Amino acid sequence: MRAIWKGALTFGLVNVPVKVYSATEDHDVPLHQVHAADGGRIRYQRICELDGEVVPFQEIDKAYDDGERTVVLTKEDLASLPAERSREIDVVEFVPSEQVDPLTFDRAYYLEPDSTSPKAYVLLRKTLEQTDRTAIVRFSLRQKTRLAALRVRDDVLVLQTLLWADEVREAAFPSLDEPVRISAKELELSASLVDSFSSDFDPEEYGDEYQQELRTLIDAKLEQGDALDTSETFGERVEEGEGGEVIDLMEALRASVERSRAARGESGTTPAAKDAKPRAKKEPAPRKKAKAS
Repeated sequence: MRAIWKGALTFGLVNVPVKVYSATEDHDVPLHQVHAADGGRIRYQRICELDGEVVPFQEIDKAYDDGERTVVLTKEDLASLPAERSREIDVVEFVPSEQVDPLTFDRAYYLEPDSTSPKAYVLLRKTLEQTDRTAIVRFSLRQKTRLAALRVRDDVLVLQTLLWADEVREAAFPSLDEPVRISAKELELSASLVDSFSSDFDPEEYGDEYQQELRTLIDAKLEQGDALDTSETFGERVEEGEGGEVIDLMEALRASVERSRAARGESGTTPAAKDAKPRAKKEPAPRKKAKAS
């Protein structure tokens, strides 16, 4: 796997440098369109509907159409927006894991520690496991602000992007508003049917039969010589940056806890803070939170 992004996971004053990898991949066989008569590749051109001319990519702008009017957004217009270029994954809050609706899950990414010592990474992982909490984080990827859930899977931190609240449709079906009577016998038989199909889920037992048969068909055509002489190349876009190092983990943890308590108006210090010797080192300034788009 190749990292698509590098940065730092931050909670309080703790800084955990990480590399981000796509956790999933598409296994569909890549297909393109050809002319049935001679096998020639069908390609699409950017043609203006007004003058019928092919438009170079550098002369293309974006536009929004509300059904009646069209607003053209130039490259300068888009460049004036506050682009998100932060290399930090900021923990906003820790919530009970059951409160995160799986319906909001989107893309998944693995996080790998990117530091000489993985101590802070392992500490966060164990803390999430012990408290049965999921971290809600904000970060930016390809100039878009993302909301995500940070959880643990097989001893690895997984970043699962979340849909925004207004991206989840409401399930409003009038047919479900009508009262339905379910007898005890029907419920008993239904439960019996479920029990007869009960098993432990093993994803390895399932496969995409269509894609498997498609690959078999392609291989058969190749063996029979029923193929054209073509070649294609594929590239992978990689975005990289620099992540910071973890400096004095216990000091950062103590300072973060004390700052959080002070913000809530609570008194007292942590046991670790009481035992700590005074340090001449100046308290780091609070980080500025990235604004949501």
